[in-house]
Amino acid sequence: MSVTAPAGFEAAGVAVGLKSSGKPDVAVVVNRGPLKVGAAVFTSNRAKANPILWSEQAIADGVVEAIVLNSGGANCFTGSFGFQTTHQTAEKTAELLGAGAGDVLVCSTGLIGTGDEVFRAKVLHGVEEGIAALSGDGGEAASLAIMTTDSRPKRVVHSEDGWTIGGMAKGAGMLAPGLATMLVVLTTDAVLDSAEADAALRHATRVSFDRLDSDGCMSTNDQVSLLVSGASGIRPQAEAFREALAAVCFDLAEQLQSDAEGASHDIRIEVTHAASEDEAVDVGRSVARNNLFKAAIFGNDPNWGRVLAAIGTTTARFDPYDVDVWMNGVRVCTAGGPDRPREDVDLTPRATDLVIDLKAGDATAVILTNDLTHEYVHENSAYSS
Repeated sequence: MSVTAPAGFEAAGVAVGLKSSGKPDVAVVVNRGPLKVGAAVFTSNRAKANPILWSEQAIADGVVEAIVLNSGGANCFTGSFGFQTTHQTAEKTAELLGAGAGDVLVCSTGLIGTGDEVFRAKVLHGVEEGIAALSGDGGEAASLAIMTTDSRPKRVVHSEDGWTIGGMAKGAGMLAPGLATMLVVLTTDAVLDSAEADAALRHATRVSFDRLDSDGCMSTNDQVSLLVSGASGIRPQAEAFREALAAVCFDLAEQLQSDAEGASHDIRIEVTHAASEDEAVDVGRSVARNNLFKAAIFGNDPNWGRVLAAIGTTTARFDPYDVDVWMNGVRVCTAGGPDRPREDVDLTPRATDLVIDLKAGDATAVILTNDLTHEYVHENSAYSS
């Protein structure tokens, strides 16, 4: 059920012709309350899509009644026409729900730089159809409507002590951090105020979506939104909710990683004994974005020299000649030199674990990435984004 698993939410997913495939392409998620609390984080890309520009304003008061998402068009770099389309989307939603347009978030995903009167008409029609189809069981349909190059929907539900968190996500390419990545909608029936929701969401995205770096490409449309209904009547301990939300987001991040365009390996990079968490992240990301390393993993080659070369480009504190590296449980490098033979490492499974011990402190961080494959290059040469 994903976003409709918590009490107080309805959703729908409908097809209005934005996608040439005829598949669902507009989703609506509505918070029926009693609380109408919301929080959101957005791409830090300076090139922002019109829905991001709108939603950044709408979320300022911490009140959200609904969120509308369309696939089949990013509505980015479409000028004032595109912003007006987003504005009209929120106004139409508000009109049909008896809400204020400023309490409606909008998300779009698809091809950048396209948009016309036909696109606008279809989106507005999708709002009408979606609101007419709202249901307490509509979470699954909504998760299908936000897909683009995804091969499957991403959903998660977590229940604890009488309250629930639900979530859905889309994303298979342009997966790189910037406060948020791809489109994600999270819902909860726990009782939270806007400050609590914002703090929990920022913590959760920092340790999940911000550490998914599949291809190093940051989207113009990335948004993660949290809607709070309070319908359970239960106010959880702040730490308990924060950790539960982080676990939900990490689950969705792993689902996104496993569906990354063309990938044949899901790579988990764990950096241990760093001088600080930020430095552990920097080291992990330097490897995640190293095309030589990613190509080696695609070829099932445990080329640990490429790991050391990548981490040496960072400003993190460590001695390059005192670093240990493990690949799928085999220590292939110790103290900056060779250890076990490369032939001892089996990289044929899709799951690939890389551990880097910096021996510089007590901090740890995990970065998720994928290999660089022929299929990734082909898909992104054949599909405009």
